[in-house]
Amino acid sequence: MQYTDEELAAQPVAYWTKLAYEATIGFVRRKQAEVGFTQPRFWMLRFLSVNDVSEDGQGRSVEELRSAMVSFLRPEDDLAAEAEVLLASGWVTRDGEGRLWITEAGDAARAGLKDRAPEWRVELHDGITDAEYATTLRVLMRMMGNAGATVPAI
Repeated sequence: MQYTDEELAAQPVAYWTKLAYEATIGFVRRKQAEVGFTQPRFWMLRFLSVNDVSEDGQGRSVEELRSAMVSFLRPEDDLAAEAEVLLASGWVTRDGEGRLWITEAGDAARAGLKDRAPEWRVELHDGITDAEYATTLRVLMRMMGNAGATVPAI
């Protein structure tokens, strides 16, 4: 559907950013499900891998993982259940203190899924130039600042 600039300028940003968030998260989760993953499992592996988000490669409890991911977990995400799946798959182990540790197989699975991100990005960004995308993010960051929010570093 085509909208005029005037029509778009009158639209509430919160409405459209929520719709965009739901659509893009749904896209990513569908793509991950197609290859037998869930987004929370992928995040858990990322936060446990020294080759990704983990700075020290140390194990973490489910609660520590939940705290680290609180800003992007969805209400339906059950990290305790996801941890059990990761344990059963051999992608993590659990020590006597309840901390999860990524295994070589888990790190390979994490890397394999991460390798798919560029093809999914191409699909999601179809018809959108990098300049348009960057402009969109700059506008959103400016609105966040105008709203009094801290714009995170990337």
